[in-house]
Amino acid sequence: MSLGVLNNLSAMYAAHNLNNTNNNLSKTLQQLSSGSKINSGADDAAGLSLVNGLQANATALAQSQTNAQEGVGLLQVADGALSQVTNLLNRAVTLATEVSNGTLNGSQQSAANQEYQSILSEINNIGSTTSYNQRQVFGSTTSIYTGDSSTSSASIDKLSISSLSSASIGDTNGAMAYSDGKDNLFIDLSTAGKNAALTDSLSAGGATSITVNYMTTGANNSAVSAQATISVGAGTNYANTVGGLISAINDSGTGLSASFTTAAQAGSAAKAASHNAGGVDTGIQITGAKIGTGTNAGALGGFTLTKVGAQTAAQMASLDTLSGTITVAGHSIDLATGNGGSNFTMDTLTTYINQQGWGVTASEDLSGATAIMSMKSSNPTTTVDLTNLAAATDTKSLQTQASYVKFAVNASIGDTGTGAAAQAGVVDTNGTGGTATISYSASAGQDLSSTNLSNQTNAQSALTALNGAIAAVAAQDGYIGAQINTLNAVSNVMSTQQQNIVAAQDAVQATDYATAASNMSKYQILSQTGISALAQANSMQQEVTKLLQ
Repeated sequence: MSLGVLNNLSAMYAAHNLNNTNNNLSKTLQQLSSGSKINSGADDAAGLSLVNGLQANATALAQSQTNAQEGVGLLQVADGALSQVTNLLNRAVTLATEVSNGTLNGSQQSAANQEYQSILSEINNIGSTTSYNQRQVFGSTTSIYTGDSSTSSASIDKLSISSLSSASIGDTNGAMAYSDGKDNLFIDLSTAGKNAALTDSLSAGGATSITVNYMTTGANNSAVSAQATISVGAGTNYANTVGGLISAINDSGTGLSASFTTAAQAGSAAKAASHNAGGVDTGIQITGAKIGTGTNAGALGGFTLTKVGAQTAAQMASLDTLSGTITVAGHSIDLATGNGGSNFTMDTLTTYINQQGWGVTASEDLSGATAIMSMKSSNPTTTVDLTNLAAATDTKSLQTQASYVKFAVNASIGDTGTGAAAQAGVVDTNGTGGTATISYSASAGQDLSSTNLSNQTNAQSALTALNGAIAAVAAQDGYIGAQINTLNAVSNVMSTQQQNIVAAQDAVQATDYATAASNMSKYQILSQTGISALAQANSMQQEVTKLLQ
C-alpha cells in the first residue's frame, strides 16, 4: 500500500470496528444491568412479541388465582352461615320432639313455640344479612372468571347460592351443568345494515318462546337429557325483548347462559349475504351443557330453536312506526307527529292518504312475508316523494313512473320500530367462541314458614319438615363444599400454569449472565485494542513528514 496523506484507510477501519465494539459493549452492559436480553424491538422483534404475550398471560393467571380465592371466600361465608342454620334446626328438632311427646301443658307448649318461631326469624335474618364484600350472599349468582386472558383458555364458574329464609331452607335436587365453550348457539338478530339492540321487541304477539335441549345430572351422577321451554312477554315476568329473553334464559335454572354479543365474538359463521359482513351482526349467544348434535332445523349441540316469535306482514304494517317527512301530491306529511301527535304506521298512513282527496290512492299488500305499501296517482304528473321515509326496517324504491311508488317493511322477528329487525331462523351452527362454563341450577328448599309447635299434632308435622330442612341444608352445603374444592383446584392449576409461562418467558427474555459476562470481557478487550489500533493508524501518516525533512 502506497504511503499518502489524502485518506487514512487504516484509521477508518480501526474507527469502524471500535464503534461496533462499543455498540456491542453498550448492549451487553444494558443486558447485564436490566436482566433482560430483549430490551427493545431492535434486539429481537419476534421475541419481544412473544414475551409481551406471555407476560399478559402470566399477569392474567396471577389475578385468576386471586379471583378463585375470592370465590372461595364467598363460599366460606355461606358455609359458615349454613353451619349456624344447622345448629338452629337441631335446636328446633329438640323443641318439636319435646312438644310431640304430649306431656307439656299449654303454657309450656306456648313457650316452646315462641322459641321455635324465634329460630325461624333468626334463619330469615341470616338469609337477608349474610354478605360478602357488601353483597348479599344468599340468593346470589356470582361468576368467577379464570384464564390467561384468551377466550379459548378462559373458564367461568357460576356460583349459584339459593336464597335462605324460613320459606326456603337449603337446596335439594340441584343440577350441575358444564359447557366446554367450543360449541354454542348464536341467534343472529340483525338485518342488512342494521344491528339489533337489547331493547328490540321479539314479536308482536305479546309472547315469545324458545325450546332448548340440555344436559343435567341424574341419579349416580349420570348424564340425563332434559328439555325446557323458556318464554317471555305476556304471562311471564320478563319483557318481550332481546334483553328480556337473555334474562329469562339466565334465570331458567337449566344451567344455560345467554349474553348479547356480536357474531365475531361468538365465533359465528352466520354471515349470510343479507347480513352485515365481518361478523358485526348482533344477537344472543347461548352456552351450556350439550348432549350431542341436534337433528331439528336450527339445532346445535343439543340446543333447538323452535320459535322466536316471527312477525307477520300484517303485524309489521300495524306496529312498525315510521319517521321523517314525505311529500304526497305536493302535501308534506311529518311521519313522526302527523298521526295525532304520534308516529304513523303503514296502516294509519294508508288510511290517512286515502282520506285526503289528493288524487292519490294508497294500498297495502300483506300477502307475503314482507309488508308492501303502494301509492298511485290518477295524475301522472303528481309525484310522491319518499326521500326521507324512515322505518326501523324499511326498503323503498321509486318506480319508472313518477306516479307510482312503494316501500316495504322487511320480514322481521319482531322489531316494533325501536331498533333493528331481528331476523328469524338465522342460527349459527359453528359457533366456537364461547367460554367454558360450570353452572348450577338450584331448586326450591324446604318451607318451614307455616309450621308451628302450638300443639302435639303440629309439632309432629314440624318434625317431618325439619328433617327435610336439615337434609336440604346438607345438600346445599355439599354443593358449596364441592365448589370450594373446585376453585381451590382451579387456583392450583392457574399457579402451575403461571409458573410454566414465567419459565418460558425467562427462557426467551432473561439475560444469560455467564454468556453476557464473557461478552463484556471480550468487548472491553476489543475496545482497548481498538483504541490502540486507532492511535497506531493515526501515527502512521506522521512518517510522511520524515520523508520531507
